[in-house]
Amino acid sequence: MRRRLIQSTLAVVLVVIAVFGVSLVLVESRTIEDSARESVRSEAVRLVSVVESRLVAGERVTEESLRTTVDDDRYVRIEVPGRPAITFGKRPGDGAIEVRQTGGHGETVTVRQSETAVRDEVGRTLLIILAVALLAIVAAAILAVRQAHRVAAPLTDLAETAERLGSGDPRPRHRRYGVPELDRVADVLDASAERIARILTAERRLAADASHQLRTPLTALSMRLEEIIATADTQDPEEQATVKEEATIALAQVERLTDVVQRLLTNSRDPRSGSAVAFDLDDVVKQQTEEWKPAYRGEGRAIVRSGKTGLRAVGTPGAVAQVLATLIENSLMHGGGTVAIRTRVTGNQAVVEVTDEGPGVDPQLGSRVFERTVSGRNSTGLGLAVARDLAEADGGRLELLQQYPPVFALFLSREAGDPGTAAGA
Repeated sequence: MRRRLIQSTLAVVLVVIAVFGVSLVLVESRTIEDSARESVRSEAVRLVSVVESRLVAGERVTEESLRTTVDDDRYVRIEVPGRPAITFGKRPGDGAIEVRQTGGHGETVTVRQSETAVRDEVGRTLLIILAVALLAIVAAAILAVRQAHRVAAPLTDLAETAERLGSGDPRPRHRRYGVPELDRVADVLDASAERIARILTAERRLAADASHQLRTPLTALSMRLEEIIATADTQDPEEQATVKEEATIALAQVERLTDVVQRLLTNSRDPRSGSAVAFDLDDVVKQQTEEWKPAYRGEGRAIVRSGKTGLRAVGTPGAVAQVLATLIENSLMHGGGTVAIRTRVTGNQAVVEVTDEGPGVDPQLGSRVFERTVSGRNSTGLGLAVARDLAEADGGRLELLQQYPPVFALFLSREAGDPGTAAGA
């Protein structure tokens, strides 16, 4: 933008100089020529008067008597009837300015001036005009640079402010530039920054309050489940084992949910904090597979896993389990047929893919299924959005690789030196 301002200013100045400069050169050239012609005419009239006055006085008109009255830079020819012609100066060639004047006694004075003098004067005038034009261009360039800096610097500063707002720093800068339009933009950005800061503060406070309030009932529920496990004393050993097994599974779910709530609480206080560690991805996949098998059996469906085993990923096990639980539940609610969980490796990342044999994702939604409140089948639209946020908080990502059949993939960083081995279904 700065370059365009400078170029446009200089272009306007050059056009103005070209238009007025050419006109001025033409006018000055014509004026100099007219002035030279008028000067020659005045000289001829003056010499005629001198010659005539001497003739009237009875004086002799000779070269010696007239030498002091004639300019040396012009050619003068004086003709008096009955006497030889008197000449002064060198006769110029063709194209000279010539004026012939006749007196009352028949005397004739011819004055000629070479055009070289006129051209020299025109050249000097042209040089002066060119010098003034160059000074004007230099001054215009200096002013254009200063003006471009004065306009472009605030715009650059405003762009940095907008970029800072987009990166999550909502502090207003309160800078003004003395230009009403730019100050108006700065006012809007500062107002937006204050509004964003209030919204972020309210959201973090809400997340902190919700997380804090959830911890108490989850702790109480965990204690009750532990009490159930400790006091299971039914007469039937099989029922006793079933109660302990179900209570153990429920306790594991509560502990995982507690970890997720604790993570939300920590992130609401400081979004930059994290608890990513290296963990065995097989354990999380196996735990989720076993946990959801009863629900799938109740629907007459199956859940299977395949791919590489022995993968170690970097992340938060509780958050990864929550993401997989969201994908598996999504397949249970909206999908169909067998749900397959496949683990694989791509580059330095471990990938967990979840797919089913259902109708897939609505083509009109596409990747928008991860946006909050976006849902194609009357759900809240929060599950996949929260799952993506959890994945990104661990440095991973959650993507929709294919709409039909639906393939969701969770990408996680692998632990250095993790080879992984193949596994069957």
